Amino acid sequence: MKHDIEAIIDLVRECGQLVKDADRRNLHVDSKAGHANFVTDYDKKVQDRLKSGLLKIMPDAHFMGEEGTTQEFSPKGKFFIVDPIDGTTNFIKDFRASSISVALVVDGAAELGAIYNPYLDEMFTAMRGQGAFCNGKRIHVSSEPLENGLVIFGTSPYNEELSERSFKLAYSYFRKSIDVRRTGSAALDMCSVAAGRAELFFELSLSPWDYAAGALIVEEAGGIVTDIDGNALAYDRKSSILARNKAARPIE
Repeated sequence: MKHDIEAIIDLVRECGQLVKDADRRNLHVDSKAGHANFVTDYDKKVQDRLKSGLLKIMPDAHFMGEEGTTQEFSPKGKFFIVDPIDGTTNFIKDFRASSISVALVVDGAAELGAIYNPYLDEMFTAMRGQGAFCNGKRIHVSSEPLENGLVIFGTSPYNEELSERSFKLAYSYFRKSIDVRRTGSAALDMCSVAAGRAELFFELSLSPWDYAAGALIVEEAGGIVTDIDGNALAYDRKSSILARNKAARPIE
């Protein structure tokens, strides 16, 4: 298994370099369903590379990715759950806050998570029961309460019906914390919580490929991840997300 994990991390890093070195002069962008929901040729290139590489490393696994038709999730078996570019709008705008996210889920439980920020060369990894790491160094959530903390939030831009609630909740957290942040990559936001850079992250609607790896990394860093109502996450449907340290109590 250790050899497989090292191979997966190398593959994710390779895909990150593909994103970082993208030919921005010839970027091809298409729209998908929902407000400001885009896909580029690089999303597709990275997903194709991840699929071929991951299934070569672990031939008995299934593959779920954001782009195109992929395997439907089952609570039995091995599944790679992948977001080839988390933060596609950032990538299009060269905002330089995008990541590659890969989780391995076995019999319904996440066992491995890898999230790579190619712009900062930060590789966040976790294996169930073995802690969370950034570039090989152990990371841990902070112990600060909400009033001493930063809150990161996502706006669920593809679901315009959630916009008002998202910003009302963000304002409530703004009043209770030092400040709020919005980056556009849920995977990186959860890594920030895991690394103790922020105390809480929430978003009202995300897909499994947005949170599968990040949730494990936060949990292995000592944090708590649920949906916004405190329920366990699922991988067969969209979910809200609340990731936090143990001291940052969520607003009721």
